[in-house]
Amino acid sequence: MAPGPTTLGELRASGWMSVPVRQELRRNATERIRSGRPLFDDVLGYHNTVIPQVENALLAGHDMIMLGERGQAKTRMIRGLAGLLDEWMPTVAGSEINDDPYAPVSAQARALVAEHGDDTPVAWVHRDDRYGEKLATPDTSIADLIGEVDPIKVAEGRYLSDELTLHYGLVPRTNRGIFAINELPDLAERIQVGLLNVLEERDVQIRGYKVRLPLDVVLVASANPEDYTNRGRIITPLKDRFGAQIRTHYPLDTGTEIAIVEQEAYVGSGGAGPGDDDGRDATGVAVTVPSFMTRIVVALTRAARSSSHVSQRSGVSVRLSISNTETMVANAVRRALRTSSDHAVPRVTDLEALTSSTAGKVEIETLEEGREAEILERLVNSAVLSVFKDSVPPDLHRAVVDAFEEDLVVDVGDDVADADYAALLAEVPALTAPVQALLADDEAAESPAVVASAVELVLEGLHLSKRLNKDTQGPRAQYRAR
Repeated sequence: MAPGPTTLGELRASGWMSVPVRQELRRNATERIRSGRPLFDDVLGYHNTVIPQVENALLAGHDMIMLGERGQAKTRMIRGLAGLLDEWMPTVAGSEINDDPYAPVSAQARALVAEHGDDTPVAWVHRDDRYGEKLATPDTSIADLIGEVDPIKVAEGRYLSDELTLHYGLVPRTNRGIFAINELPDLAERIQVGLLNVLEERDVQIRGYKVRLPLDVVLVASANPEDYTNRGRIITPLKDRFGAQIRTHYPLDTGTEIAIVEQEAYVGSGGAGPGDDDGRDATGVAVTVPSFMTRIVVALTRAARSSSHVSQRSGVSVRLSISNTETMVANAVRRALRTSSDHAVPRVTDLEALTSSTAGKVEIETLEEGREAEILERLVNSAVLSVFKDSVPPDLHRAVVDAFEEDLVVDVGDDVADADYAALLAEVPALTAPVQALLADDEAAESPAVVASAVELVLEGLHLSKRLNKDTQGPRAQYRAR
């Protein structure tokens, strides 16, 4: 509930003090830093790199521009800044621009306070309503951001010179709050000029009116590095007015990216999303994602970031890991539904489905047409091989390969049941040690479906290590000795 005072007189009597929004952010950020609480609860991997820069900008009272490739949590951090505002803030009731009851700036609020004095009604605004955001697009106008004459108010009989004929734009309406502009380079340069006064003189001037609105706004923007986009640029005078330029980055280590995937991806049980208490969602299928399968998805993303066949100018977002995880799980659930199983566990065979979720998130650079699928397949294979080598020691390979030398042939595919893999494990004891090495970090290691997934990875890893042959025929594949 909002605080109690409902009039200006009651507000004065309560002892409430008005402070600029920068001081408010500085005060609340100071409390967070002193207590050891994070500025952003759900942003991972920036603790020692980006977050200290944001803290410095807040303590310095700077406007900020977040510079980084797509999918680096820029917008999430900007929106999270609203959590550093006081939960409730008093304004002159009816004000369009959150006028401070002690120092109103709009003509409407000034007239109201002059007329009613201490009986001026006060309204309370929640911090969520003190955050404004605009996605910069080429058609954005000064009227959108700053304001324009309202023809309806003119038609009601007011003169054009009357300040009350103004319709305020997004920036004035975020007075005493935080205003964010996403993808700032996409804003036309002539419109960027309109923000110069907001950042330096702290006011807006609308049309030819002799009106200055001394706004109290913290401006935050996001942008991709200029070298990475041909859509536009940030004009030099505007860039100069931002107090802090904060460079974001992709996760520096695999563990952080895995943590982000586990936080963001919807995978029924074991992931984010509206699953039921027993781990089943609307499909009625319980889902378990072995840790090695998540590591494969993340390894694919990290391989794409270093591939010469993938455009690094546009970046490879963490969203690729998230989407691929969800697609991999979806394929496993679809397989479980087809076989009337109530438990879905992703396998290596499910990785074939990642083409749809990968193709739209990476830009393939190749001189030959039609090689995109081949390049994506190589990325998947390199990820599988990387995880296999990291998880299964080489001294465990020889016994499995020797078992295949005795004319052993193994079929894998969507229609191969979990029980068939369990029977294979009993038939080929040499597989037990590699499977156990893969399942060392998984709590559900005894599940037949999880064991089946581990068996497939061992076989595919040995094939990619050139220890086994693999023949693919339709939906099935066969592993045999070389």
